[in-house]
Amino acid sequence: MNERILIVDDEKEITDLLEVYLKNDGYTVHKFYNGTDALKCIEETELDLAILDVMLPDIDGFHICQKIREKHFYPIIMLTAKLEDMDKIMGLTIGADDYITKPFNPLEVIARVKTQLRRYVKYNSNQNIVQAAVREYDIRGLMINRETHKCSLFGKEITLTPIEFSILWYLCDHKGKVVSSEELFEAVWGEKYLDNNNTVMAHIGRLRDKLCEPAKNPKFVKTVWGVGYTIE
Repeated sequence: MNERILIVDDEKEITDLLEVYLKNDGYTVHKFYNGTDALKCIEETELDLAILDVMLPDIDGFHICQKIREKHFYPIIMLTAKLEDMDKIMGLTIGADDYITKPFNPLEVIARVKTQLRRYVKYNSNQNIVQAAVREYDIRGLMINRETHKCSLFGKEITLTPIEFSILWYLCDHKGKVVSSEELFEAVWGEKYLDNNNTVMAHIGRLRDKLCEPAKNPKFVKTVWGVGYTIE
């Protein structure tokens, strides 16, 4: 194991408690109580996952999340004391992979960490599999390259998280076919799909935002109501 986890939270009790639980499970922990020190660590240290509190005394967690996404694709879990959906939507929009609302059970955080790392490792393993047939798609100005992990729309590069990239690549790889939420979830996340799971819908919405897709008449990622999603 020995994956390297960044924890940033100005509540010392929470940070220290998470450190204990994570270290007990074999993770290496880098903990900070402010955003400034955390940003320095991000620049100087190879990390595998970040746990970021939204409210910090100097720099908010959203800003740190954005800075991470400028160069890195490892999973980010946001911690928030607020219950408003807008905070959660904001985190997902700027590139977070998951969010947890305080107060929480530390065991839940550990479970979420393991899930995100498992998904991240699976994604990178899949990326190492060379597909001789197709390495790049160009669909009416939307280009996505599996080897470089780059995506562009009409020549303008779009920054995608690993999950967003995986969703878009899977849909392109199944161009013309309607892919169900269940199939998409199990292919991208590698876990069993539950009927009340809205994760796919949330990430499709975020992906459409980045593609500047109108909700009612998207050009690329289309919804087939009651069936799933498709790229034609």
